[in-house]
Amino acid sequence: MNLNYSGQEAIAASHDVVWAFINDPASIASCMPDVLESTVVDPHTFDATVQVAVGPVRGKFKFHVKLDPQPGEKRLNMTISGGGFGSVVDLTAGADISTQGDTTTLDWTGVASMRGPVATVGGRVLDAQAKRVITTTFANVKARLTKAG
Repeated sequence: MNLNYSGQEAIAASHDVVWAFINDPASIASCMPDVLESTVVDPHTFDATVQVAVGPVRGKFKFHVKLDPQPGEKRLNMTISGGGFGSVVDLTAGADISTQGDTTTLDWTGVASMRGPVATVGGRVLDAQAKRVITTTFANVKARLTKAG
């Protein structure tokens, strides 16, 4: 099962502040919902254990998250892979970064691929849960940076 998402967050912070934040694995891990624990592996990678509840599938999934900043500080790509309970989840996401005055905008997209029991739950339930995780993460980035700014 493949799911596609997109959205936009306008953040009242400078490009440099936003760029530094979204390139910090610990900062991104702290913005993801339902994270039970996270470990920074290197300057662009972290591992996370996440509490998952999709229909009858409930438990802890382990994910490996890789941040891939692109030259020019205008785009960040991210890959998330992992799973649990015989299910596999792969997510490829990216955000284009633009600045207008004192506002930095993240135009983001994500494509999730799921296999195993979590994919058999049903499209609407899975779609709603995946969308909640992605939109909450970007909203949390905005909230954290707005407070810091």
